[in-house]
This record gives sequence, structure tokens and C-alpha cells, in this order.
Amino acid sequence: MGVEARALTLASLLRDIPDFPSPGIVFKDITPLLADAAGFAATVDGLADLFVGRGVDRVVGVEARGFIVGAPVAYRLGAGFTPVRKAGKLPWSVEAEEYALEYGTDRLEIHLDAAAAGERVLVVDDVLATGGTAAATVRLLERLGAEIVGLGFILELEFLHGRDQLIRYEVESLLVVE
Repeated sequence: MGVEARALTLASLLRDIPDFPSPGIVFKDITPLLADAAGFAATVDGLADLFVGRGVDRVVGVEARGFIVGAPVAYRLGAGFTPVRKAGKLPWSVEAEEYALEYGTDRLEIHLDAAAAGERVLVVDDVLATGGTAAATVRLLERLGAEIVGLGFILELEFLHGRDQLIRYEVESLLVVE
């Protein structure tokens, strides 16, 4: 499937949910995309294809929708998979990072042994909005010594300027909403 056809397919499988999780926010729901076998395959293949041959050792998926897409991307790339979780969800020693969202603050955690020094890591998530979650994930991984190969997203909300927090990194999005 070509890039333009893939973007049209993905766009048709997203659902807008107004005023979620708070008034004034339009949540981009990817569950219809995940439920569609062809759309899900196009998403996984599209993200993996962007980073084939880049020496990715590990894919890091951000809670929770980044897990759904990140794990099969890791499989396609022959890489390991690691989750980055919300606070209090991991059972072992963690590194933590608080960050700002477009509608509040949150905290992410990763196991201390989740990435080795020099390991080449790809970060995968569903949506790049303000960039706070992605930037916090990168900070966590760099504190562990990982090298960031890039960041891959299903959808980028360009009008929120999330790339501005990630200017040192390669950022790829399958679909960009202006």
C-alpha cells in the first residue's frame, strides 16, 4: 500500500471523541483502526517499514496504545519490546519522569534495566500531540544510556507542535493532521 493510500485508510478509521478526557479536547480514538485487520496491518507495517535497516535493538511502547502497536513493530524489526508505564504499574525498581500533557500532568516509569547503555531504541506511540509524553520517554531512555534511533507515531496533531520538543530526533508519523 502506498503512503497516500495508507494515510487515507488510516484517516477513515479514526474516530473523534469531543470533550474527552476534558472539555475542549477532541480525543483521536484509534480503536476502530485496531479493530480493522487491514488497517491494523497497514499501521504496523507502515511504522516498521520506516525504521527497517536502522539497527533497532529495542522498541519502547508508551502506555497504553503504544503497547498495542509497538510490540508487533518490534517483532517485525527483530527487536525486543519494553513498555513505559504510568506511575505505580511496574513491579521492580524504576526510573521516573513527570511531564506536562495538553490537559494536565502525568508521570511515566521504566524499569532500571529496560535499556542498556548504547542500545538502539525506537519509541512508538499512537499520537504525537504536544510532545510531552514522547519527550519524557526519551529523557528516561537517555538516562538509562540508550541511543534514540527515532520516534514513530500513527497520528501527529501538527497544530500542537509536538515536534518542537523532539527536534534532536527523527520523528515519523503515518498520518499528520494540520
